[in-house]
Amino acid sequence: MKYLFIFISFFSSLLYSQIKPNTDTILHDDIVSSSYKKAADKSDYRNSYEYLNFQKAMSFKSLKKYDLASKTLKEIIRRPENTKTLAIKSESYYQLGLIETQLKKSDSAIFHFNKALDLNAKTQNLKQKASIILAISQYYKNKKEFERAYSYLNEHYQIEQNILKLKNSKSNFDKYKKINEVHLLNEERRINEEKAQIKTYRYSKLISILAIALISILSLLSLALYKNNVIRNQNNLLLREKNKELILAKNKAEEASKARSEFLSTVSHELRTPLNAINGIAHLLLEENPKESQLKYLDSLKFSGNYLTTFINEILEINKIDSSKIEIEKISFDLKALINNIQNSLKELAAANNNDFLLEIDDAIPDNLIGDTTKLSQIILNLINNALKFTQNGKVTVIAKLHALENEKATVYFEITDTGIGIPKDKHKKVFESFSQGSVEVNRKYGGTGLGLTIVKKLIHLLGGKIHLESEVGKGSTFNFKLNFDISKSPSKRDPEIKHYNDDHLKNKLILLIEDNKINQMITRKMLENKSICCEILDNGEEAIELLKTKSFDLILMDVHLPGINGTTATQLIREFDKTTPIIALTAISLDENREQLLSFGMNDVITKPFVPDIFYNTIAQFFD
Repeated sequence: MKYLFIFISFFSSLLYSQIKPNTDTILHDDIVSSSYKKAADKSDYRNSYEYLNFQKAMSFKSLKKYDLASKTLKEIIRRPENTKTLAIKSESYYQLGLIETQLKKSDSAIFHFNKALDLNAKTQNLKQKASIILAISQYYKNKKEFERAYSYLNEHYQIEQNILKLKNSKSNFDKYKKINEVHLLNEERRINEEKAQIKTYRYSKLISILAIALISILSLLSLALYKNNVIRNQNNLLLREKNKELILAKNKAEEASKARSEFLSTVSHELRTPLNAINGIAHLLLEENPKESQLKYLDSLKFSGNYLTTFINEILEINKIDSSKIEIEKISFDLKALINNIQNSLKELAAANNNDFLLEIDDAIPDNLIGDTTKLSQIILNLINNALKFTQNGKVTVIAKLHALENEKATVYFEITDTGIGIPKDKHKKVFESFSQGSVEVNRKYGGTGLGLTIVKKLIHLLGGKIHLESEVGKGSTFNFKLNFDISKSPSKRDPEIKHYNDDHLKNKLILLIEDNKINQMITRKMLENKSICCEILDNGEEAIELLKTKSFDLILMDVHLPGINGTTATQLIREFDKTTPIIALTAISLDENREQLLSFGMNDVITKPFVPDIFYNTIAQFFD
């Protein structure tokens, strides 16, 4: 601000020095109009009434009684016009113009001069015309119209020349010409100087206006800048405070989210160990031919265990998505085969509720797409599961059709439609929220965790799509979404079909179980012995490494979380001297674990706690051909 005011002061001083008056160049009008020595040629109207009045008017004029002189001259002008009065009328108009000029009535003066000039054209009096022309030149000079003034002055000069020529006085003519030339030169020089002065004046005036405008603008700008600077400083202080508050709130939210995720991950992980015992014991009891009275209770126990397992898995899935610890796979697959496999896996559920389960798959869909088959399967399974669960004696239809095909990319439209109970319009958004199924009554009647649609929405968003719902109570629901897939140029690699295990393949196999939990040791040993498998148990990784250096096993079941060195480290150390014995990870998988990560340590496969018996036996049987 300091430098801005210094600049304004300097600029104002500079402008003043440019626009102040220069007294040396001020021009003064020193031209004095000459009057006639004789009013008119007396021989023409000496004894006339007009002449006497004219003489009276000239007397009044000499005494500067201009009003009386004007009144008398106007009486002459009003007299009838004839050849004898033309000259005196012309002279009267001329004299009136001179009087009006003295009275500073320029517009009236030029009117009388022009009237005088018009009458003079009839009398052809060159001397009178020269006087009138000179008076008109003086009028335009006073009006600052120098070009017109000069034009009339030049005409006056020409008339004077003609007068001199008529007198045939060569010497006088030359002398007068020279005098007039000097006069004209002086007049021209003076007119040019006046033009220059006016030009300078106008330029100075323009500079003054611009200077005032610039100073005003700079002053307003300075004031605005000052105010803006004050406001900006205040806003900056406020923003800094708000930023601090937002950063603190953000940090708290992140810490809370992290704590929530870690808590849920820990809880879900810790619940798997006792849940594995519940599911395992229920399975073992059911295999030992229980009494009919006990069968009902054991089925309920098995159902509850499976329900808890599903609930925990879904909580873990949501936490993985929210914490951005889930990755998108790019695998070549056959979409038609994938949907057919899903239909086969859900036929029993469809039959339980007496539902028709139909597929409509567009043949135009390319056979080999690239995408995340695991997440796509989760989405379709959850939506079909919901449709089958909330529909009885109805129809569930799965539609997949090609929406667009361009630049080696395919857009596929998916639609799952049911004729079930439907969803009220005011609940359409709520059903995608965690732990929500639309109403308490629905939750009580149909059960479920209320996490399925939440997972579906998050997974579809993760894959670049958006789910839409159309539903009407009592008429059913339709879920639809579109996903983009790359098109594979090579045939899709189908996952090898897991053959159902054969008990003969498992008999007399020797398996090392490394597990620190006594209940899980007991259940796992019993499950293996039920298939005639020999089982040896250790509860830590260090002893397992030493034992495996001296003894061979057909397969190793390695718990990931062990006291001392954990299962992944133990596997890495075992692979240093044994690269062939199959090692299967046993894990109550947490938020920070995934199948690919565990396989990277040298493990061959993963079994998740709590065990599903068929999956447990099938996984083991893969390694016994």
